[in-house]
Amino acid sequence: MLVGIVGKPSVGKSTFFKALTLMDVGIANYPFTTIKPNHGIGHVKIECVCKEFGKQCNPREGYSEHGFRFVPVDLMDVAGLVPGAYEGKGMGNQFLDDLRQADVLIHIVDISGSTNEKGESVPAGSYDPSNDVKFLEFELDMWYLGIFKKIWKKFSYQTNQEKGNIVKAIVKQFSGLKVNEDMVKSILKKLNLNDKLIIRWDDNDVRNLAVELRKATKPMIIAANKVDFACGKENLEKIQKQFPDYIIVPCSAESELALKEASKHGLIDYVPGEKDFRILEEDKLNDNQKNALSFIKQNILDEFGSSGVQEVLNKAVFYLLGYIAIFPGGVNKLEDSEGRVIPDCFLMPRGTTALDFAFRLHSDIGNNFIRAINVKTKLPLKKDQQLNHRDVIEIVFNK
Repeated sequence: MLVGIVGKPSVGKSTFFKALTLMDVGIANYPFTTIKPNHGIGHVKIECVCKEFGKQCNPREGYSEHGFRFVPVDLMDVAGLVPGAYEGKGMGNQFLDDLRQADVLIHIVDISGSTNEKGESVPAGSYDPSNDVKFLEFELDMWYLGIFKKIWKKFSYQTNQEKGNIVKAIVKQFSGLKVNEDMVKSILKKLNLNDKLIIRWDDNDVRNLAVELRKATKPMIIAANKVDFACGKENLEKIQKQFPDYIIVPCSAESELALKEASKHGLIDYVPGEKDFRILEEDKLNDNQKNALSFIKQNILDEFGSSGVQEVLNKAVFYLLGYIAIFPGGVNKLEDSEGRVIPDCFLMPRGTTALDFAFRLHSDIGNNFIRAINVKTKLPLKKDQQLNHRDVIEIVFNK
């Protein structure tokens, strides 16, 4: 799974990325600070199962803090997008090529309206951030359509001549965009193209197919960044009404980064995504730092319940992609051979069965599967039984 962080230049993409990863990346208020994509590790946050067993877990990857488990996910912050990117303007060609790999997109929008369509600074409120939502949709749609148009005439003719399965043919041709059969079947039905000869499809049919495939393969959540700036809250309410189909989360990437840095240096006790923090070393804080923390508490955490950054990542992974977290464990033993308690947690697609999970652990475990056991209930599971979020599963297999 790869989460792509996208948007026009200078909206806070790199700050958002750094707030999630604490990596040292270029941050500046001018276009194209990011030229090559930054790759890093962020963490989704879930309630850890360890407290249900009266234990403290020892993660092999990620970390555990205050009863929460933070599970690593791959992040990519790509170069800023400007209008006309699909035609190669700005860093468009590189941006779109980088995006092929992403499973879900986080669109960072400057909700304060203080950057224009090119990412240049303008007075807060003078630019309508809803334009950014529309333009990114358009650029992605035109990118997908361009890919289709390059090969469509030959592809449609050949598929028709060979009387091939249209669904399989489309999946094979566009596998690089993470297209699958269920997705294509659903879209063809929605567009009433099931019974229409592929060579009879008109330009609108092809365009509609491209748009629907883009929506299915690149689901997107909107991070309404800079919500604490002038006009931020007002603009947030506007775009929430204007785009009811999107998840739109109020964010302050700068605030999250400040809290993470203060926590890293032992000045405060802060759990990402929470609505409060505790000052640990008040005498080590200067007046500017105290004022900054006070501002974040009053204008971000108290107002919106969190900085929004952790919420965006969680919703992208668990809601848009529909992943669930599964813990391997044993009914009689939760420790591994090195004594680590519940050391692993795997992010799996919704619909994962006990057998799927066995293969995720190791192909030999899957091939020699006998049964699975729900460690919480101690009840056996059939191999085709679907697992639930935060299940702890023991796999019994022939060794």
